[in-house]
Amino acid sequence: MTNSQILIVDTVTKLGPEAAGNVVIAASHGGVYAGYEAAHAGVRGVILHDAGVGLDAAGIGSLSYLEQLGIAAATIDYRSAVIGDGDSLANEGTISFVNDTAAAAGCRPGQPALACAQAMTTAPGNSSNVPVYDEARFVIRAGAEGPIVRGCDSVSLVRAEDEGVIVITASHGELLAGSPSWGNRPKVRAAVFNDAGSSTVTRLPDLDTRDIPAATVTAASARIGDAKSSYEDGVISHVNETAAALGAAPGMTTIAFVDLVIEKAE
Repeated sequence: MTNSQILIVDTVTKLGPEAAGNVVIAASHGGVYAGYEAAHAGVRGVILHDAGVGLDAAGIGSLSYLEQLGIAAATIDYRSAVIGDGDSLANEGTISFVNDTAAAAGCRPGQPALACAQAMTTAPGNSSNVPVYDEARFVIRAGAEGPIVRGCDSVSLVRAEDEGVIVITASHGELLAGSPSWGNRPKVRAAVFNDAGSSTVTRLPDLDTRDIPAATVTAASARIGDAKSSYEDGVISHVNETAAALGAAPGMTTIAFVDLVIEKAE
């Protein structure tokens, strides 16, 4: 047995030094980028949200990534708990998938989240260096004929310099339970998220309050955590009122949504 603790957080992108050596239940999607953030923080084990699994099983991509690093990892069934809400995952979540390291510690599908987390406290953890994740913030369209279109694999990568930029973020479309707003992020020209299999995408009406057109792509159409896929493959599932006023609608592609925003900006 170890003295490992169980931490419950709304997002894996803001882990501090307290995460090192401990088990974390984080209400982020279970994509590779989230797995990198957990590994970089030095966790003993992590439980994330499977985000509806989605295209190429991207919503659970962190499991194999973390297995290669010897870190126990599991995901919560998206039908059992609310993404972006750590307490929901911990208290309501049911395990959907586990990696081999987690299974060896006693984790299994169908298990309550807290039981899985407790089992992970016996996992070995990782003592090796974590490879640097490839650039997760990049220009998709340079803006020669309108606003810049920037890809951000996580909404946490949106910066002050993105004022007036169209951001394609591969994060889920729910507000964080403990931080229910766009916060101090800049007023972007428009924003796209992944719906993570959810029919309630609370970030969209929040962005209406900033007059920011916003949409989500279906988890089945684009890899969550992958902004390039969100742009190239994404099919819109939800739009907010500001976007609808421009003519945006579910069923259009992300590229068509971006073209519409640029056309209306001219």
